[in-house]
Amino acid sequence: MSDILLGSCKVGPNHPTFIIAEIGINHQGDIKIAKELIAKAKECGADAVKFQKRTISRILTKEGLEMPYENRNSFGKTYGEHKYALELSEEDYVELLTYTQKLNMEFSASGWDEESIDFLDRLGVSFFKMASADLTNFPLLEHAAQKGKPMILSTGMANMETVKAAYDLVHKLNKQVGILQCTSTYPAQFSEINLNVLHTYQSEFPDSVVGYSGHEHGIAISSAAIAVGARIIERHFTLDRTMKGGDHAASLEPQGFKKMVRDIRNVETSMGVFDKEVQKSERPVFKKLAKSIVSNVDIEVDKPITREMLTTKGPGTGISPMKMDNIIGKTVKKLIPVDSVINEEDINW
Repeated sequence: MSDILLGSCKVGPNHPTFIIAEIGINHQGDIKIAKELIAKAKECGADAVKFQKRTISRILTKEGLEMPYENRNSFGKTYGEHKYALELSEEDYVELLTYTQKLNMEFSASGWDEESIDFLDRLGVSFFKMASADLTNFPLLEHAAQKGKPMILSTGMANMETVKAAYDLVHKLNKQVGILQCTSTYPAQFSEINLNVLHTYQSEFPDSVVGYSGHEHGIAISSAAIAVGARIIERHFTLDRTMKGGDHAASLEPQGFKKMVRDIRNVETSMGVFDKEVQKSERPVFKKLAKSIVSNVDIEVDKPITREMLTTKGPGTGISPMKMDNIIGKTVKKLIPVDSVINEEDINW
């Protein structure tokens, strides 16, 4: 994998995992809730917050706008009314960007149409996140790629052929690409998450940074994704999973998100080095628990050592039992009483 720069954060194999709190539309169209979510995300250890920006009249036909949409998660009688109710204003976005920057976090949003991408570009987001729903929207991908900002692609609802085609299109125009394994069901079933796809992405897209965008219950899978090679983690974030709205149930509340960040950082640290070595903290434990070669009888000076004269016992402060065959036939420099640990300096090598 190569590195990419997301705002002030270098992201790649030799850098900390970049963790995105996906606020999406969980702000309920209320800037106060949006700010509270940003503040909570900071407290939880997120590196970035992400919203979703739409030009409602641009992304839906007249028929789609007028489609009846009355259910427990609806914010309007029609789908259009529902979507308008959940859309923040451009002025809100300016205020939220400033608020996020004061908290020393990165701010971004998924632009769902060309006008939204243009606005986010003018706003000054540090990167574009493209939703799984738009992975096949090649005109939009091309429009965003031409802005020259790093792009993160979610790959839910797609097969490998589609992912390759989308990546190739973007990569021709923009070399800073992140690609996230994703399953776009809410919540995703564990049997359909397929973290092994991350291995495939690392092989197929060596110039990109791979990551995971999750919609499952719980926090374990995000930590597992780190061990498989993910360097970006995105999870939906809410104040309360029981709130009205379609995304809350598949989101993490602050307590869960904070634990996820903790576990990710612990996994990162635990991955460690590739060489197997005795750790400094293990050395006193080894002396206490490991075995040494020990005399089974009194061993006299100049008398050749036989196997019957020896046994193994703790502590592990003397000659290792790995060298048992090496000392057979050797002699000792001084009398070794029975049941004594034999040391290197006791032997005539």
